Amino acid sequence: MNVGTTVLIGIASLVVIGIGALIAFLVGRRHNSEADWIVGGRSLPVYVLAFTQYATAVGGGVLVAHVGIAYSWGFSVFWYEAFVVVGMLVIALFANWLRSRRFSTIPEVFTRLYGEHKVMMTIVALAVIIVPFGWLATQFVAFANLFSQVTGVPFAPLIVAMALISLLFVLPGGLTSVAWSDFFFGVFMIGASIVVAGYAVYSAGGWGTIVEQVPDELFAMPEGLAAAGWTTILLWLFAILPGTLTNQLYYQRVFAAKSGREARTGIYLSAVMVLIAGGYALVIGLAVRAMNPGLGEDGREEAAGWFLAHVPVWLLAIYGAFLMATIVSTTGSALQSVVANMINDLRNAFVKKPTDERTRVRLSRWCTVGVTLVAAGLAIIYPKALDWLVATYAYSASILAVPLLLGIVLSGRWAVSRVVAYASMAAGVIGCAGAHVLGTTVPYAVFGMVASLFGYCIALLVVRPGPARREEEVIHQ
Repeated sequence: MNVGTTVLIGIASLVVIGIGALIAFLVGRRHNSEADWIVGGRSLPVYVLAFTQYATAVGGGVLVAHVGIAYSWGFSVFWYEAFVVVGMLVIALFANWLRSRRFSTIPEVFTRLYGEHKVMMTIVALAVIIVPFGWLATQFVAFANLFSQVTGVPFAPLIVAMALISLLFVLPGGLTSVAWSDFFFGVFMIGASIVVAGYAVYSAGGWGTIVEQVPDELFAMPEGLAAAGWTTILLWLFAILPGTLTNQLYYQRVFAAKSGREARTGIYLSAVMVLIAGGYALVIGLAVRAMNPGLGEDGREEAAGWFLAHVPVWLLAIYGAFLMATIVSTTGSALQSVVANMINDLRNAFVKKPTDERTRVRLSRWCTVGVTLVAAGLAIIYPKALDWLVATYAYSASILAVPLLLGIVLSGRWAVSRVVAYASMAAGVIGCAGAHVLGTTVPYAVFGMVASLFGYCIALLVVRPGPARREEEVIHQ
């Protein structure tokens, strides 16, 4: 790529990032309390909730992997987005319960369900942290790998640059500044995806030409939805749904709503936008299939790259900024979530000395810098070793999903002992680890969750639940 093109991409990306950073700074000046930092002041407007949920859910995978899925299997790509949406809608079912109790993090939900206990708080907080921390480190690596090829800039400086950029969106106001910048990024992402998809259709000769060139089985209904094969679709289900149901980033945006009703509305709107993202991937994938059918199923991951190599410079600049927005929105959200657990949960579990609000916010900012340095350092020193962090998604779901969801369902009538939760968590880890070691075809998170469910039910039979806790009893457990 020539220097002029690289400079143009850089300028477009800097403009988009600069606007987002300015929004984060201005919002952070007016909203800098502890509540603003952790839960957006519990007053985020519905449209901000919708776009920050969308920006959190849609990352670089839609730009590359999902385009490849559509290239090979057409309408099957919508299953991927559908499973994310199903997870979000399940969370929406509990939105009123979650929001009315003024939670800030998932460990606080466990405290409400099973009573306050240092060991449980620590286990749950660590299980929650490992997922967004993994996102953070791997996004640094993905950014550096991609832009080092495009610009020729070495790997390490790009990771440092991405780390510094991420701080711009978290330090001003925590979740409040992240959410409002996500609103801008989300709007830009929707607009850019429409422009890019429109050009793809135009390049392929129009939608009619695409339909003529692409095999009928990718379009036919219901055959097109099953083009990837039901085994593959079930694997997507098992891989995506558990992680969505236990991802704190989605819950925090429920906690940040003005009410449970607005939280649900935000989720519904973001679910529509997630499906639009699937439509983007479908259009790009099928357009590339019509223009270059020779990549084959094994080469489907190259579909997005092939398309980029054949777009005009102005569109490449927009796409570069689009990619930057998706990565930054993910890293900012992940970083804020990790820090919220470290300060609000882990610190509070071990440090009982009272501290004022300004001190806690200051600690959050310093912790943000520290977590960023650690993640960037790991990304630079061990870029290939970060794959194991992806596995933490499965272990986190195996620990959290069953005691979280069943605990919420049962909380209206019974108070379940924390022993039941411990039994469920231990069974989940054992089941997940066993399947991981055996190398099962089905994602090992499934085995972990099934084992967790058995552990929960058996422990519930042994340790019978009592009457539901009153809200004021929870802090004394």
